[in-house]
This record gives sequence, C-alpha cells and structure tokens, in this order.
Amino acid sequence: MPSHRQFRAIKGTRDILPPDSALWNWFEQTARETLESYNFREIRLPIFEDTELFARSIGAETDVVGKQMYTFEDREASIDRFTGDLSSFLEALEAGIKKGVIPAVPSNLAFLRAFEDDVVSQFESLTQIARRSDLQKPHELEGKLRSLEEAIPRSLLAARQQLRLGAELSLRPEATASVARAYIEHGMQTLPGNQKLYYLGPMFRRERPQKGRYRQFYQIGAEVLGQSDAPAIDAEVLEMLLVLFNKAGLGDTKLYINSIGCKDCRSQYVELLREELRKKKDKLGPDSQRRIETNPLRVLDSKLPEEQPVIEKLPRISDHLCGACRQHFSELEDELRLREICYEKNWRLVRGLDYYTRTTFEVAATGLGSQNAVCGGGRYDGLVELLGGPPGVKGMGFAIGTDRTILSIEHSGRAPHLPGLSVLVARMGAAAYPLAVNIAKKLRARGLAVELLPQEMKFGKALGLADKLGARYALLIGEDEVASGRFTLKRLADADQRKLSENELLEYLESERRGSGA
Repeated sequence: MPSHRQFRAIKGTRDILPPDSALWNWFEQTARETLESYNFREIRLPIFEDTELFARSIGAETDVVGKQMYTFEDREASIDRFTGDLSSFLEALEAGIKKGVIPAVPSNLAFLRAFEDDVVSQFESLTQIARRSDLQKPHELEGKLRSLEEAIPRSLLAARQQLRLGAELSLRPEATASVARAYIEHGMQTLPGNQKLYYLGPMFRRERPQKGRYRQFYQIGAEVLGQSDAPAIDAEVLEMLLVLFNKAGLGDTKLYINSIGCKDCRSQYVELLREELRKKKDKLGPDSQRRIETNPLRVLDSKLPEEQPVIEKLPRISDHLCGACRQHFSELEDELRLREICYEKNWRLVRGLDYYTRTTFEVAATGLGSQNAVCGGGRYDGLVELLGGPPGVKGMGFAIGTDRTILSIEHSGRAPHLPGLSVLVARMGAAAYPLAVNIAKKLRARGLAVELLPQEMKFGKALGLADKLGARYALLIGEDEVASGRFTLKRLADADQRKLSENELLEYLESERRGSGA
C-alpha cells in the first residue's frame, strides 16, 4: 500500500520562503557590491571535498572534523558489485589500490594481508568442486567450507566489514580550506598581486540546532592569499566588514580582536596553558577536560558558567607573543586607529580551527542572545603550505554567518522595504487579452514586477486580489480601454486612478520605479 507519510525538511534544515528570500537576496547583493568595491572577485567552490582536506586544515582533533562533518564513501570502483570468485576479487582489489581507484587505507591493506595464499587456494579448490555436476556428497563440501570459515581469524572477518572501496568525501563544513585547495590546484600564486576571493553558499555541520544555527547553514566569506602578511591587509578586511554591516543596517556591531601568535610562540604558550589546565582539571567539565590534551586553546572558548573563574586566571597569550607577533599586532592597532575603527581586545578569542595564526577577530551583533557572533576570521599564514602548496603564501579571511546576520537585521528594525509586486494586470473581453499580454511584456522589460492574470476576472475582484498580493498598482483593460487606447491605472495605496495612453503609462510607471526602487 502507498505510504501517506508527510515529508518534512530534515532536522537542522529549513526552507527560506518569500518574502524572507527577498531579504536574503538583498543582503547577498549588498555583500557582493561591497566586496567587489574592495576588488574581491567571486570564486564558486564544490559542495563536497576529500575528507582529508578538512582533517588536515581544520585539525583532526577538532569537534568539526571529529563530530560534525557529514562524511560518505564515494564508491566509484566496479569491484563494489563484484560477483566473481574470491581470488579474482582480491586481484581486482589489489589492482584498484595500486591504481589509486580504491583508497590505500589501513582497513583495505589489512583485508589483503589477512588472506594468506593457502586460504585463497583452499577457497579456489572448494569453489571448483562446488561447480562439478557429479558432486556426490554436497554435505562434505559444506563441512569443509564451514571449517575453513572457522579457521579464518577474527581480525579477517572484522577487516571484511571495514573494507572501503571508494574515496571518503565530506560536505564542506567551511570554505577556507576549499579556497586554499583551489589556489594550489590552479597555480594562482603565479598571478599578479594578492588573490582576493569571495564566496557565498551553504555549509554543513551536524551540531545541535539552536537560534540562528542550522545543520545546513549559509556563509559569505572572503580570503586574501599572497606573499604579504602586512597588518594593512588585516585592517582593510576589517574595514570592509564594518562597511558591509553598516550598509545592512547593523550599525551597532562590535569588533573584537586578538593575536594568537605564530607557530613558534603559540606552541610554547599552548604547552604552558596545557600544564595550567592539568592542575585544574577536576574543576572543568568533560569537554574541556578532553580538550586539555587535544586542543587546549578551545577551553578558552567555553561558555559554561562554572568554568569561567578557572579560565579568567589562566595565562594570557598576549603576554607570551614573540617580538615579531607583538609588533604585527601593534601595527594592526595603528592601522585600525588610522581608519577610525572602534574595537575591543579579547584575549580569549582564539577561534576553533587549527590553521589560524596571529590576527583573530569576531564581529558581534544584537538580537541573537549570548551566542551573538555574526562573523569571525583571522590570519592563516601556513595553511597553503600545509596542504601541499608553495611555501611562503600568507592568508587572511573571514566568514559571515548569513542566517544569524539576517536574524540580527530583522531584530534591528532597519530591514529595508524591498520592492514586491509592482503591477497586477486584469482584463475583461476577448479583445483585451492581446493588449494585456503586450503591455505586461513591455512593463517587465522596464524592470517592473508584473502579475498578468491568466483568466478574465471582474475588476472588483481583481482589485481585491491585487491588494492581497501587495501590488502597488492595478492595470485594468476592458472594452472601453481597447476602444479608446487609454489604460486605467489604479494606485492601491490611495485609490488614485488615472487614464493613460501606452506611452504615458510606460513613462509614468518607469519614473515611479526609479523614484521608489520598486
């Protein structure tokens, strides 16, 4: 029997419907215009990548890689549906690994090692016997097969379950690693100047949904990749962000900055921090206790009230920066003052991903509760080389959480009044239809949003529908209009009604559109 189950969006995802989608489009377009005014250009990236790309860049011990990524096996190998004998299967498996079609992961190699030659030969012998038509005692074959199966070590049986025939891929949890991969793959270091790239699109993390946070969420991000780590680059990126948020009506945002040093001074600080945390381990929760060994900087991110007294007494990285990192941060502050950018230093701002160096920052907004960050980023000078790219490439970037930014724009009360339906065209009489189709086409060509009713409708009812649809005008075409060549245009806001020729109508509505932005 057919199922009548009602399908719904998967937990942590949702549909963005009109008119909300108009606000999203407006904000994304505002972002495009702002970023491009600073000479950033769009890059479009794949939704999924090799899992190892994220493990190596973000950090295998991070929550993002360890717990939150959506990972799946891409089974390209034909061996997945292999139905031949065991010996041929193993040959195909080994050949696939050598060619790189099948990943040379430990579980696959263990599977090959587990089958010794004598076990393979026994299977082949028994398979040949089974194919004989004159087999007199099939129960003897069953017994031999059973004995052989029992003789196979348990490790072999486990290896058979773990056999992975395709590459391991993951839906992108963030896009900086993908941008770095594209930079390397396409040799963009040979292009003149810094490469200034931006992207828009969905990201995926399996985390607990909460206000403004989803498992499929959206980001607008930008990256600067090149040979320079000048603090002016960091400052201009921050200036650009605040310009964008101001254009979006978020004038009450707050910028927090920090420096987490380079790999040399940070590694020394991390060891010092780890030692201090070990002394206070019994006062921390399970997550922070685990992070002491895996990523102690993340303990500073903790929002648990009972952990705050411990964290406040921990050593601060600003007291342990090397001379070069201290100078870089001081010059960044000078650059921000030059641009008259207000900011606040936050020594606990470390960001959650392993690739960050030196500058880190967040932008907070209102209307989001305690988790009020709408944007975060920083410098990642060693990421390109870490991923196999040329040495010496520096990086700086950010990602805006579009979902949370939209929430904050709505909360601010300064969301723009976006144009909707400009004109509803209604007609009565067969002769009016060609005229209605023609005028609707001309109005749309001038950038107006037009709803042409597919069927005749009495004008009173059409005006009611136009009002419900939020149209600014109703254009009525009946026998009188056809005969006179003059259209009846009614403005719904104040019931102003006028008769206009086609040219007058087009000029009037186009001037109205330019004046109102509709």
